[in-house]
Amino acid sequence: MKDILRIIVAVVFLISGFVKAVDVVGFSFKLEEYFSPGVFNMPFLEKQSLIIAIIVVVLELVLGFLLLMKSRLKLTLTALIALCIFFVFLTFYSAYFNVVTDCGCFGEALKLMPWQSFWKDIALLVALIILWILYRKDFGLPEKQNTFKKYAFPFAFLTMVFVINWGIAHEPLIDFRDYSIGTDLNLEKKKIAQDPSVYKTYYTLLNKKTSEILEVNQDDFVNDKKYWEEGTPWAIQEDKTTSKIVKEGYSSEITKFRIEDSTGNDVTETVLKAPKAVLLFSYHPAQADRNIIAKTEAKLKVLPGTFVMGVSTDLKTFKTIPNSLMDGTAIKTIARSNPFVLVLNNGKIVDKKSAKDFLND
Repeated sequence: MKDILRIIVAVVFLISGFVKAVDVVGFSFKLEEYFSPGVFNMPFLEKQSLIIAIIVVVLELVLGFLLLMKSRLKLTLTALIALCIFFVFLTFYSAYFNVVTDCGCFGEALKLMPWQSFWKDIALLVALIILWILYRKDFGLPEKQNTFKKYAFPFAFLTMVFVINWGIAHEPLIDFRDYSIGTDLNLEKKKIAQDPSVYKTYYTLLNKKTSEILEVNQDDFVNDKKYWEEGTPWAIQEDKTTSKIVKEGYSSEITKFRIEDSTGNDVTETVLKAPKAVLLFSYHPAQADRNIIAKTEAKLKVLPGTFVMGVSTDLKTFKTIPNSLMDGTAIKTIARSNPFVLVLNNGKIVDKKSAKDFLND
């Protein structure tokens, strides 16, 4: 029974580590959210988010593999328990204060709500403590070695290094994002329009006479004049006004795909209706290789019958092709490389790659 539990826990850590290893840059973006002023306020760690992401991924994969192989159990279980306690704190903070809506535990492959992530980590922590208790008598026993273990460790390590490096140098080896090749953005936008999510504003009201605090939604507030009529003791606490989802519609990151030209006009439809459009993205122009951007612009300018546009967070990013704006977070969802090229045919994604790979085609 204890071996079954050990294998299940190990597989969970391996899956969690693998989907983050495939897209370690995307995981680093999630860590940036945690380090931002609105969450833990550790801006000095934002620049180190990729290194930290790699360390976390390597820990998950190595420890998960050691647990699966039943190797160095005391050290492995101790490290996993410590790692899980850290995750419990992180997910509880996110859930309680509602500051990060997706922890990134399973990358883009499976998105969990904050409280779901917290209870998942609690379950893992309990399982690891049970494993510690069940296996504690085996800690001092000599470890059995065999040919499979001898070759499995170096093979797993090399695979991990390859997958992580590929995701950093190029784009994720497996694309779990909403912007995968073959996605029809026009069709996705139609699905979103047909089944939109519904949000309501919730007001926190303070009764100045009784000090009672009450939370009411926008409809109840408008329909009951006792909350807003002249002389009412109820006052809105502006800093506690929130927006909550009351109906989950069709979920897609493509809701954020909105491009504005240099004059502030929405040109999204123009891009999506073009027979062929090639977009050059940069989510952080100041950190992008200017030489690669210049060479990519030169290559794009001579493409026949193609709608070409540069999309970034700064209208001065591109020198020879039209500039346009998109939210930086939205660009990061589309592009893991900086700069990055996206190719659309009538709004359908037919190719996507780093600008460096695009130049080498």
